[in-house]
Amino acid sequence: MNPNGDNSNDGSSESPWQTIQYAIDQAAAGDIIYVRDGVYNELVEFHNSGSEDGGYITLTNDVDHAPIIDGTGLGESSEEPGLIRMQHIEYVKVIGFELRNLTTMNDYIFPAGIWVVGESHHIEIRDMLVHHIEQNHESDGGSHGIAVYGTSAAQAIHDVIIDHCEVRDCALSWSESLVLNGNVTDFVISNNRVHDNNNIGIVCIGHEETCPDPELDQARNGIVADNIVYNIDSRSNPAYQGEASADGFYSDGGKNIIFERNIAYQCNIGFEVASEHGNKSTSGIIVRNNFLFDNHVVGLAIGGYDELRGEAFDCHIVNNTFYHNNADNIDWGAEFLQNFYCHDNTIRNNIFYSRSGTPLLINESQTGEDNSFDYNLYYSAGDPIWIWDSVEYSAFQDFQTSVGQELFGLYSDPFLIDPGNGDLHLPTSSPAKERGQNLATEIIGSTDIDGDDRIINVIVDIGADEVSGIVSAENVDSQCDQPILFCAFPNPFADQTAIRYRVEKRGVASLQIFNISGQLVKTLVSNTNSAGSYQQTWDGANESGEKVGPGVYFYCLTVGDAAQTRKMALIR
Repeated sequence: MNPNGDNSNDGSSESPWQTIQYAIDQAAAGDIIYVRDGVYNELVEFHNSGSEDGGYITLTNDVDHAPIIDGTGLGESSEEPGLIRMQHIEYVKVIGFELRNLTTMNDYIFPAGIWVVGESHHIEIRDMLVHHIEQNHESDGGSHGIAVYGTSAAQAIHDVIIDHCEVRDCALSWSESLVLNGNVTDFVISNNRVHDNNNIGIVCIGHEETCPDPELDQARNGIVADNIVYNIDSRSNPAYQGEASADGFYSDGGKNIIFERNIAYQCNIGFEVASEHGNKSTSGIIVRNNFLFDNHVVGLAIGGYDELRGEAFDCHIVNNTFYHNNADNIDWGAEFLQNFYCHDNTIRNNIFYSRSGTPLLINESQTGEDNSFDYNLYYSAGDPIWIWDSVEYSAFQDFQTSVGQELFGLYSDPFLIDPGNGDLHLPTSSPAKERGQNLATEIIGSTDIDGDDRIINVIVDIGADEVSGIVSAENVDSQCDQPILFCAFPNPFADQTAIRYRVEKRGVASLQIFNISGQLVKTLVSNTNSAGSYQQTWDGANESGEKVGPGVYFYCLTVGDAAQTRKMALIR
């Protein structure tokens, strides 16, 4: 594919076709369509499928090419325009495109960067950049960055992977950035970056009559892992009239979904587990090993936001780290908010660290029962506040005794390494170390926020991070000659990441990046460092200045005979 090609050509690299639509209309199972640099002003809709026996149809960027599908002028071509659309399609991969500029001001038109609809299955969407998909009506309508809608009762959409994609700068009105809605099952949403949108980041939805069979009308049996969502704010969205209610991650009526190793910051609400529809539910949701910090109102909310909503039950909120949520000091804000119709939920092994004046926990509703809070660590930058059934407590022991929760909980500073810069990891001296409850692996997971073993010693640590024994500033006195290598931030990252380290005595320091095969990618530092703290930035380029591909990389600090190594993930 080449925008300077011709559809009368034979489609070879020497004689390419011109339009993407023409190319995919010629494709059969097992075919790969390579698209070269250029701006393709078209809406692309798959009509042909791959097969289990014949293989996937793959639409991908050519090597070292970055094609763009641009929707300028095409936003009102149908009621559901999509820059890429798949309806009743199977065994298709779409990889490596920028999708942009699909906009409308008509509330009856619903644009999306990517639509997957109907009975589609075995769909992979990877390495996509989606931006400026916009519904600009003053008060109604919607749009999506990436949307998967299971609209058929005959067959669920299933076996969907959305990986290493970025969705940013979208105007969504009442809708969401990345959504799975209706009869959708067996999906993986991983390693994505969703940011700077004016409504919800990543959401799994049920009970919206997307599927005509109510028993099947729930996104379910999926994994949402290793994603970063930030700068999600509905206050600039005309539909919300200044209300701060956009979640980073949301199960709205979903079922049996795991949210793990994600990061949510500077969203209105970090995570929400609820059902917006009365007499309906969200259930079997596990939120584990996530970082939630600096969100505008709430770290995590569970249950219906008023008496007209549905219930949340059989959910597990475990081994997460909450820090300084309610950043905008909104009156209903808290680290953790328990709303209406919550029952039989487990909240264990979490760190709740509030800013001064913000409640650690609010349970304003008396409609729930059998919700268990225990083995959590609480701490506040000011006087602590717990609110339970409208009664405010300022002493942890009073809270424990009066509400009958947190028999094994504790109130103590967890000594997070650098929370002001988003590093919520634990030092070896933290009181959270080996103070959690060893729940089943199916509940707490096998890995922590960094992909390290969830239990390293006998007892699990409280919070998202399992202390690995890497030296930190708090125990440096006992190992004074060792260098300290901190976690890169952000991690995963797309554009650049900052790597901090500390040298305890003068010596020759080397900070290098290696790929997963052990090959040197980039040397960031190779000189003599005096004792002190340092920071280097890596932009994902090798020694020649060329951008490297997405994947896992290792960064290694060597000072004299001592070395420390950590890993990070680059997404594109």
